[in-house]
Amino acid sequence: MAEQAAVARQPIAATSQMKKLMADHFLALDRAKKEGTPKVAWCTSVGPAELLHSMGFQVYYPENHGALLGATRMATDFIPVANAIGYSPDICSYLTSDVGAYLKGMTPLTKAYGVQSIPKADVLVYNTNQCRDVQDWFSFYAREWKVPLIGIHTHRNIGAVESYHISDLVEQIQALIPTLEEVSGNRFDMDRFREVVGLSLECTKLWRKVLECGEVKPAPLTFFDTSVHMAPAVILRGLPEAVDYYKLLLKELDERIEQKVAAIPGERHRVYWDGMPIWGKLRDLSELFFSLKTNIVASTYCNSWIFDAFDQAQPFESMARAYTELFIVRDESYKEAYMDQWIKNCQIDGVIYHDARTCPNNSNSRYNMPQRMSERLSVPVLVINGDLNDLRCYSEEQAKTNIEAFVEQLDEKH
Repeated sequence: MAEQAAVARQPIAATSQMKKLMADHFLALDRAKKEGTPKVAWCTSVGPAELLHSMGFQVYYPENHGALLGATRMATDFIPVANAIGYSPDICSYLTSDVGAYLKGMTPLTKAYGVQSIPKADVLVYNTNQCRDVQDWFSFYAREWKVPLIGIHTHRNIGAVESYHISDLVEQIQALIPTLEEVSGNRFDMDRFREVVGLSLECTKLWRKVLECGEVKPAPLTFFDTSVHMAPAVILRGLPEAVDYYKLLLKELDERIEQKVAAIPGERHRVYWDGMPIWGKLRDLSELFFSLKTNIVASTYCNSWIFDAFDQAQPFESMARAYTELFIVRDESYKEAYMDQWIKNCQIDGVIYHDARTCPNNSNSRYNMPQRMSERLSVPVLVINGDLNDLRCYSEEQAKTNIEAFVEQLDEKH
């Protein structure tokens, strides 16, 4: 059945352009590392990238590298290497797989782009809005390379975003500038900063429109598509290339909608996915859902790169707000209301929660939320145990059985 599904699938043409953008990105980082200019800044995926771009850095996102380690299934071999030097198997498997790969001197970038190693950082810049693990992750490389480590400590588990949250973060962001000026050799330029924030806003507006295509019946794309096509929003936001790419992708998706081209022909059920992707099983799960004519049309994860708050007129304040309004930073009440809205807009039939063993901050199934949601919205829910990178935490047979039973439950309800 999987073979038939693969033949029937109509690929997204814009993917080839995205692959070129990714290659250009990593090759530019490799040149910068070898030539010593521009300076390389490591940044967490929802960190102050706009500030870094405005100051002339080539920006690298190790979480993206972590996802590549997971998708290529290299991660499971490297995690024990980091465990052996004292990193617990229970902490972020992005961290442990990335550190393990570094210690082994290996990277999936070699096979993909001919790049022999990850780019050494000139400065490491984190934001703890996701978790504390990113700070510990970057701390490893700061000790290894003896380079500056700076960052932002975001308030967590908040309801409404208050003015004191924003003023605190603005001061923290501004405090990064002296170190960034020293490392880059460039002076901070407010006009350039405003320009980059404006590009990030344009990118995020287009990315939101891409994700809102999931509201259409039948949907022209799936969660597995958006997990791949979100890459420019993660690693190129603040640059014109990301804006150009999403204009191209959105044009293709609009054409699909007009022509009623379904990502899953004969779409029977529509599902919401909460939590991280299981990177090493992305293709397998995509084919399984395709064979079941069930489309995951919306997700918490891919929505993490919608930053509506960006404003060129208030670049510091708006960046602080954008990176504090994130789903992962908020309390349970906010999260439930947020998910409810997407579930309603996308006409969702059921919800799947991925409980990722090493990523508690992106796992929302541990404190009764699925049960509350099922009772409140009268939708079936399923919790899948797994992990973003560590496939030892994932039972393919059990997951397949549970997903098939879940779809049967959706059949009965309809």
